[in-house]
Amino acid sequence: MTVNTGRFTTMTALLGLGALALTSCGSGGDSPDADAADPAETETTEAETTESEDGDSESGEAAASGSLTIWADANRAEVLADVAEDFESDTGISVEILQQDFEEIRDQFVSQVPTGEGPDIAVGAHDWLGVLVNNGVVAPVELGDTAGDFEEIAVDAWTYEGQTYGLPYSIENIALLRNTELAPEAPADFDAMIQMGEEAGTEYPFLVGLTPNESDPYHLYPFQTSFGAPVFGTDEDGSYDSSQLTMADAGGEEFAGWLAEQGEAGVLNLNIDGDLAQESFNGGNSPFFLTGPWNVTGAQEAGIDVAVDPIPAAGDQDAQPFAGVQGFFLSSQSENVVAASNFLINYVGTAEVQTALYETGGRAPALTESFDQALSEDEIVAGFGEVGAEAVPMPAIPEMGAVWDDWGSSQAAIIKGDGDPVELWQKMSQDITSAID
Repeated sequence: MTVNTGRFTTMTALLGLGALALTSCGSGGDSPDADAADPAETETTEAETTESEDGDSESGEAAASGSLTIWADANRAEVLADVAEDFESDTGISVEILQQDFEEIRDQFVSQVPTGEGPDIAVGAHDWLGVLVNNGVVAPVELGDTAGDFEEIAVDAWTYEGQTYGLPYSIENIALLRNTELAPEAPADFDAMIQMGEEAGTEYPFLVGLTPNESDPYHLYPFQTSFGAPVFGTDEDGSYDSSQLTMADAGGEEFAGWLAEQGEAGVLNLNIDGDLAQESFNGGNSPFFLTGPWNVTGAQEAGIDVAVDPIPAAGDQDAQPFAGVQGFFLSSQSENVVAASNFLINYVGTAEVQTALYETGGRAPALTESFDQALSEDEIVAGFGEVGAEAVPMPAIPEMGAVWDDWGSSQAAIIKGDGDPVELWQKMSQDITSAID
């Protein structure tokens, strides 16, 4: 694939970012010390980086030098190799792409960047940001006017404490898979779904993968939000606030009561894990399966005519799942911030590359132009994309790590009927608050 790279962001802005980042992280490198610059040299530099009439800044690109190292998993590395070839041809800057296990990138990045051994750019998930920012290993990525070219949730997800730390490329979330032969229409709400499932005469009216001791707060979260019980509250700028454990409020207690009811009725079954739920849906044993795009291919290969629907609300508010947004972040110790930012914004941020990444990974693109194209061409992607557009970003704050264990074990206890649901929920809330404090 040959990538036709557009230039829709000024290199003047990128050079400003580069000078700032290089000064702040003290990484020496290619930019001269502004305090020691000769006035004549300063004047020449400013003239050279003036944007041309067509929006390009060739002299700015020519001023960049050196090399870039990028960490990516196998799927992304294949697409990036083509992008890197065009970037090297345009700028003369070499790009080395190192394949990494996606699950290990965050921890390796945190450990290696401070030693100077990490990459300039790495692929990752937005909910790593709290750890990455708190460890001082990532630098902001100045999207500028191009931020408006991406889906709002994608930019929101990569924004932490008021700054954007990544170039997003995909949005991932769960939705409701429906066997259209067993259920010709989408359910209006949760109760309607269960009724339709019972009328279908299948073994299970509805499936979601849970585990005996940990339940699955991620998959059950849209039902929780429909009771007005998001895990955390938000500040005025939309950032999650760990001091506001909103699910401890009345909406959370109402959700706990609902969990107990569904457990008693056998609708939520802790003995049906994700694999068994998938096998049962693929076998035609339920018309509905709450899951992500990763289970669609298996269902289609099993001969199921699949539709993707919004998640039906159990409470009186919309059911909003978590959205995970993947993207590329920039090392705070990069010695070539100008080139790295150029690579991200003007190459990875183009419609052709975002579409190529979508075609490789099967997740809805973050760039709106590619997002709209994908939705028009693929009903499955359209279904997940439409749900994802109304989803909420997974909290990226470090305190989220203190939530999952108590949250899951308490849900499991409530579903099993191991005590009063409100009391169990209140204890969970107290334990989480103590762990965060």
